[in-house]
Amino acid sequence: MSLAMTGCATTGGTNDVSEANPDDPWEGFNRRVFAFNDVLDRYALKPAAQGYRYITPDPLEKGISNFFDNLGEIRTAFNSLLQGKPKNAGLASTRFLMNTTFGLGGLLDPATHAGFIADKEDFGQTLAVWGVGEGPYLVLPFYGPATVRSTAGLPVDWATYPLTYVEDDTVRYSLRGLEILDARASLLDQEDLIRGDRYSFIRDAWLQRRRFEVNDGDVGEDTFINDDFDYDEDAFSE
Repeated sequence: MSLAMTGCATTGGTNDVSEANPDDPWEGFNRRVFAFNDVLDRYALKPAAQGYRYITPDPLEKGISNFFDNLGEIRTAFNSLLQGKPKNAGLASTRFLMNTTFGLGGLLDPATHAGFIADKEDFGQTLAVWGVGEGPYLVLPFYGPATVRSTAGLPVDWATYPLTYVEDDTVRYSLRGLEILDARASLLDQEDLIRGDRYSFIRDAWLQRRRFEVNDGDVGEDTFINDDFDYDEDAFSE
């Protein structure tokens, strides 16, 4: 969850504002929303996540994470097909079927042990494949880091997520709350990594991770390695 990811930046660091970032032309607005999300996390979400971790045995916590990850395989399969990646769509479908049937509804992950690994895909990534530009960085209330493009993909992501179709409101909201708690708890151990300005750190880390996902792990050519350098060979000789 993006708000949970933002929440991991609620401790440590300073409040110094960094230099203007071209990816973040709406920084003033974004910082205000970030501050709102930060207060929400500090006084509600993080304490709840700490309590959840304290009372939940590790195997059960892992099983809950597996359960929600398994539901996301449907979204991955759908978007993989839209992106022209039938192999990844097949892997995601296989994971969902195997983990749902042999993994106790997704609590266990036999598909990974069997070697079936799929790259996670969402509709924001599909829009990128279709040539839609990333757009500026954006912080959404209650949700957290995003870009204009990933925000545009959210309605389709919600429509391809099984929890959306749970008719009983109590069950749906309970499962959604549990998913948020589990996601936030998974980030508790990462808070010590935050350095410097919290807002800038989480923005830059999120954008880097998001671009890595959109490019399927292809970070492009290393311009430093591929540059031609003029140097004096004699300088390296004895």
